[in-house]
Amino acid sequence: MLVERMRPFTSTIFAEMSALAVRTGAINLGQGFPDTDGPPSLLADAAANIQSGVNQYPPGPGIPELRAAVAEHQRRFYGLDVDPDAVLVTTGATEAIAAAVLALCGPGDEVVTFQPYYDSYAATIALSGATLRPVPLRPQYGSDGQAAPDFAFDPDELRAAFSPRTRVVLVNTPHNPTGTVLDREQLTLIGELAAEYDAVVVTDEVYEHMVFDSGRHVPMATLPGMAERTLTISSAGKTFSVTGWKVGWVHGPGELVSAVRAAKQFLTYVSGAPFQPAIAAALGLPDTFYSGLAEELQGKRDLLSDGLRAAGFTVFRSAGTYFVVTDVTPLGFGDGAELCWSLPERIGVAAVPVSVFCSDPDLGRTLVRFAFCKRAEVLTEAVSRLGALRG
Repeated sequence: MLVERMRPFTSTIFAEMSALAVRTGAINLGQGFPDTDGPPSLLADAAANIQSGVNQYPPGPGIPELRAAVAEHQRRFYGLDVDPDAVLVTTGATEAIAAAVLALCGPGDEVVTFQPYYDSYAATIALSGATLRPVPLRPQYGSDGQAAPDFAFDPDELRAAFSPRTRVVLVNTPHNPTGTVLDREQLTLIGELAAEYDAVVVTDEVYEHMVFDSGRHVPMATLPGMAERTLTISSAGKTFSVTGWKVGWVHGPGELVSAVRAAKQFLTYVSGAPFQPAIAAALGLPDTFYSGLAEELQGKRDLLSDGLRAAGFTVFRSAGTYFVVTDVTPLGFGDGAELCWSLPERIGVAAVPVSVFCSDPDLGRTLVRFAFCKRAEVLTEAVSRLGALRG
């Protein structure tokens, strides 16, 4: 009975691999959720809010304290002048993305985004009736066949994806699943094309505070002329290790945010009443919290990357996010999905194939994504198990 455009999206790889990990007792390095809780002050605030009766519908746009805290966060970290009235609180970043695409796109419109992409992007675009125009982020290899530092897009392929029907450009940086952090030059090109074709840029920046090796996240809205055509999306789930709370936000020009709100109010309406004031307070945590988050994750990235390399994988450098991407070819596999389905029973580790994030599965055919947002002792055990692949 499912409509044709949604038939490719009956299940997510995360649900499937997580269920397989549970069934086999495998270490789950597939789904990107931490196995530790967020800051104690945040958890205590939420518990106190529940006990004190903050449990009914919050205001439709979100509580004023959280909207003001998001605006102050953007000023503090990026120098952006954001009107709290132009901040909309959503049920996670996923809903913000869906509401933006549903509000702005319909049949005949096109959405440009990079592939591989987070799997909800394609499903949301299909829901809207628009057409996905994917641009490859290709893995880079050196002359010795080993991984170069980054994934990269071809500027000519990016330009070719645009047309007079381009309505939205959906940009994710830091990028899931590849760990790529787009730099100012790359973002400038994207912005110039968006302006040329009068498209709205929707940015998914949920990993904004998880950038490594002294790198820097550059929000699209900070580039000259882009604030007036950019919807910026982020969330508390990744930054504060509370992915189950599902509290996100979007900000941008008032007329664009109003359009998103029109769609969002008929999705969940509102959510997260006791969590919203707790997150408002947590956004004001000192700089040491944010820098410590990146430093801790960088150490975990290195631990897992070194172990994967020792196990025989070709490993790409992750410049940000929770994830590291590998190529399984040196292990004798020509299909990453084949390896992923066998790993939990074979060695007790779960991962996800990158091909499921691609319109063109051949682009990520031999690539596998591992999550390193786990306790160090869990990663150490996973590395020990992965070593069995060499045997």
